[in-house]
Amino acid sequence: MTKKTATTLQISTILVMMVVLCAAQESPQSNAASGASAQTASPAGVIRDKTALPLLSERYPRYELRADDVLDVSFEFTPEFNQTVAVQPDGYVTLRGIGDVHAAGLTVPKLTETIRIAYGKILANTVVTVLLKDFERPFFIVNGQVGKPGKYDLRGDTTVTEAIAIAGGFNTSAKHSQVVLYRRVSPDWYEGRLINVKKMLQSHSLIEDTQLKPGDMLFVPQNALSKIRQFLPTPSVGMGTTF
Repeated sequence: MTKKTATTLQISTILVMMVVLCAAQESPQSNAASGASAQTASPAGVIRDKTALPLLSERYPRYELRADDVLDVSFEFTPEFNQTVAVQPDGYVTLRGIGDVHAAGLTVPKLTETIRIAYGKILANTVVTVLLKDFERPFFIVNGQVGKPGKYDLRGDTTVTEAIAIAGGFNTSAKHSQVVLYRRVSPDWYEGRLINVKKMLQSHSLIEDTQLKPGDMLFVPQNALSKIRQFLPTPSVGMGTTF
């Protein structure tokens, strides 16, 4: 090997080592940068992609129409079509010149849009307003071992213990520890939840005192002792104890 060849090999070796060192230094930075970009991209992607978010109930849900609700339907440019309609037991309203339109379960804005589209087939310029004229007032029901079982108007924030008090309070035969709260979770299903009112009252803490929602039903069961007493014989006159 000549001196010139040896020098060339040394230079080549040094260049290779420099490339390797540069790559090693840039690799963590590039990884960190890619990690940072991934971190910033992920939250942004989650925000943009609404399908990745869990389905949550609306914080302020709109009222959904139901049977017996009364609506005023008025037209700005064609007042001859103004009318007052009621939601029938099958959920439909009958509109002049259109026929039956399903309304139960819809909010007023959604029904307004449905009526606008329906009348758009026969009217050139459809500007319609729908107002909820009469509807069933929010209510709750208390049944079972209370002083005055029945249906009550839900006015403002009302908790389970307050509802029981409104219904006359517990009877002596009530089972305070197993009050059942029935709540509608869909048009066809109710969810039952046990509430230990006895524990809340004994602990002097109402943190778990659930707020009622329209349509909730409370059932206060009978305790075991009162059930047994129903079948105890009544001592007849003359029966006594011999001492």
